[in-house]
Amino acid sequence: MELIVIKAAVAIGPVLAMLAAFVWLDAFKLVSRRQLAALLLGGGAIAVVSYFISGQFLDTLPIGFSHFSRFVAPPIEETLKAGLILALFMRNRIGFMIDAAIAGLAVGAGFSVIENAIYLSVFTHATVGVWLVRGFGTALMHAGCTALFAVLGQWLTERYARIEAQRHTFELLLFLPGLAAAILAHGVFNQFAPDPVIGMTLTLFLVPLILFFVFQRSEHAAHRWLLTEFESHQHMLEDIEAGRLADSPAGRFVASLGRQYPPGVGADMFRYIQVHTWLVARAEADLIEREEGRSVPVSREVRDQLAELHALERRIGRSGLMVLNPHLHFTRNELWEIHELEAHARHAHRLRPAKRGEATP
Repeated sequence: MELIVIKAAVAIGPVLAMLAAFVWLDAFKLVSRRQLAALLLGGGAIAVVSYFISGQFLDTLPIGFSHFSRFVAPPIEETLKAGLILALFMRNRIGFMIDAAIAGLAVGAGFSVIENAIYLSVFTHATVGVWLVRGFGTALMHAGCTALFAVLGQWLTERYARIEAQRHTFELLLFLPGLAAAILAHGVFNQFAPDPVIGMTLTLFLVPLILFFVFQRSEHAAHRWLLTEFESHQHMLEDIEAGRLADSPAGRFVASLGRQYPPGVGADMFRYIQVHTWLVARAEADLIEREEGRSVPVSREVRDQLAELHALERRIGRSGLMVLNPHLHFTRNELWEIHELEAHARHAHRLRPAKRGEATP
């Protein structure tokens, strides 16, 4: 019994410890515990699916386990893991390379934990040395490859948005280089199957080192970007409040667009721009405060502005927003920032103790 516990600890413990370390290093704390748990469970579910798919391929392809492991398993497993990360990007739930890396680590960690748990139940006579290699080698490789996919996807998305000014479009092709890199890294690792200690040593050294470098660079870049964007949005708010928006090209476009809709919609569009800009600036201030380790309560004004934003969206309508947003240069990052602020507001509201006579949610 004690030997089984030791095997499980060395097979599962290292990747979870690495994930916990990088979550602790994240100054922004953008991925909540609930999201981490969901990503871990999602990665575990993918491992189960992958196990059965791989079994079908092994029964069908006459190439043997060694060649399957080197050339067929990497594309299957990395594509399945990438699907969950893509879902986050499609829903605009990733804003910085830091949270992209943590999301990738969590999915890869969940995958490797369940995969090793399955193998622990199947290969009961394997020695502790085998599980050391799988825990410090294979498991870290899975987490690192999925993080690599997520980080490259976020980096290319940011560059594409800056160069091509494609503010809202989700471009699937931007994620192919990351998928190719993850498959290649996985395949290279599996080439060390005849001498797994070398593969484990390289993985144990390279994965944490590369991720630490990504965290350092991304944190500095995110800090500079937040300060610049916050200042820019503060200037925009000043222009809006001073009435200068109406005389700008964007303001004239909104005025002409409003005349095509029922009375009052044009005024709602101008108010929507103001509320949206105010919330983005507040979201950026919130992220800066979180980076500095300060937890500032979400004010009632923030919750009121969020409620007003959604009310304005309903009054303007989906078609009006589809025509309006591309001309206002609202970026995917700004929409992500508002989502983060809203999530912070919901979390703060759940934790706030109910006053006497107040209904609890």
